[in-house]
Amino acid sequence: MPGIKEVASRAGLSVATVSRALSGKTNVSSRSRRLAQEAANELGFVPSYHASSLASGRSHNLGLVVPNVQRWYFSSVLEGVSETLLDAGYDLTLYNVGEQPERRNSILTDFLLRKRLDAVIAVALVLSEEEIGQLLAVHRPMVGIGGALPGASTIRIDDEGLASMATRHLIGLGHTRIAHLTGATELTRDFKLPRLRQRGFAAAIAAAGLALKPEWQVTADFTIQGGYAAGRRLLGSAAERPTAVFAASDEMAVGIMLAARDFGLQVPQDLSVVGIDGHDLAETFGLTTVSQDPRGQGKLAASTALALLDGARVDADGGRPAAAAQDQEYPTEFVIRHSTAVPPDTAGRPD
Repeated sequence: MPGIKEVASRAGLSVATVSRALSGKTNVSSRSRRLAQEAANELGFVPSYHASSLASGRSHNLGLVVPNVQRWYFSSVLEGVSETLLDAGYDLTLYNVGEQPERRNSILTDFLLRKRLDAVIAVALVLSEEEIGQLLAVHRPMVGIGGALPGASTIRIDDEGLASMATRHLIGLGHTRIAHLTGATELTRDFKLPRLRQRGFAAAIAAAGLALKPEWQVTADFTIQGGYAAGRRLLGSAAERPTAVFAASDEMAVGIMLAARDFGLQVPQDLSVVGIDGHDLAETFGLTTVSQDPRGQGKLAASTALALLDGARVDADGGRPAAAAQDQEYPTEFVIRHSTAVPPDTAGRPD
């Protein structure tokens, strides 16, 4: 059976480079990785991961902890993480904590601590100091997506600032009666972003000197169905109907748009709607939104974890060495489509 020396000779590379390339390390050029893999395939060389694990102390396995893999955002992050790890020759162990506290506790206090993992990626979880300590006790790099985790590298967007920007967009169009669709109480227990986006909305409303009416702040579960039900409550019962809605997710924004149709309201002539996420459906519904590219966030998180294993860091511009700061703000894009316009009471006024 051919060995690594034969692979190196066939590829025209050093044994050390071939070893790094086939073991998934990041400090190898894409050309060298390709040559090593092609030579290994031609010779039928299969790396012994058991032997390399004993030699390197690595298991070539990363753990990904998500609240709900069925949701668009988390499944998109999963795609990015798994694609990057597959290209690097790493396995992925997925932990879906779900909505059951006992399952969450068992994953954080037992499964992660006894599983052989090289690194852990936690997505959009509100973790206590004790839970963070338990994760760091794995003695492996930890990367958080969706907010700062003390002691861990983090990848985030500016949820509060982006929510404020989306609300200011509506204010700039002339809207003064603006509602907000946020997350329900059970969501805010495990997610940081509903509270952050609600704060951004409230800050923009206050800065403009507008009223923050309790009846114009409704809750849902970040799904289309939840947004639709909340939209019917908002548009069907309010004594004074809002002319615009900022929804804390694109799915809820789509739900609001469908509810508006039930009441004979046209978007944006009668009701402007803006979301945040960059969901696949946003373009289909012509939704104005903030695109945050969760798949790209997943790729960056996996690259960051792999780079930390090799004693380096990568940045959001594509894998180049970054500064020592561990907190990385992921770039977003504000996409204006045709779901927002001037309010109906001013649309016909002359300039």
